[in-house]
Amino acid sequence: MAIKQLNPYLNFDGTAGKAIELYQRVLGAKVETLQRFGDIPGGQQPSENKDRVMHALLRLDGAGVIMISDSMPGHPLPLGTNVHLTLDFDDEADMARRFEGLAAGGKVSMPLQDTFWGAKFGMLIDGYGIPWMFNCNKKPA
Repeated sequence: MAIKQLNPYLNFDGTAGKAIELYQRVLGAKVETLQRFGDIPGGQQPSENKDRVMHALLRLDGAGVIMISDSMPGHPLPLGTNVHLTLDFDDEADMARRFEGLAAGGKVSMPLQDTFWGAKFGMLIDGYGIPWMFNCNKKPA
C-alpha cells in the first residue's frame, strides 16, 4: 500500500477558467480533465454557475500535475485558504487510516465518502492548519 501521488490543488472563486488559460499559455500546461459545475449528473445549477470549474487536472511536462477548481457557488473562498495538498491512494483502508491520523487534532471538512466520479474522497485541515484532500479511485468491478 502506498500513496500514489502528491500534488497541489488550487482553488479559485470563479476565476479558475482564466487561471487555466494563463497556466496553459505561460507554463505550457496541458488540460487532461476539465469538468464544470454544469456537468454534474442530475445537477440543477443556476446559469451563472454552470461554467465554474468543478475539477481540472493540468499536466506540466516533467513536473507533475496541478489540480484546480472554483469554490462551490455561493461559498466565497478567502485568499490564503485556496491551496490544498492532495494525496492520491490505491487502497481505501490505507487512505482511511492516514486520513484519521491527520484529522486527529484537526478539523474534517468533508468526511471520506463515495463520489459520483467513482472515488472515495475526503477533506480535512490538520492540527497545523494545512488543508488536505484525500482521493482513492474505485477499482472497476
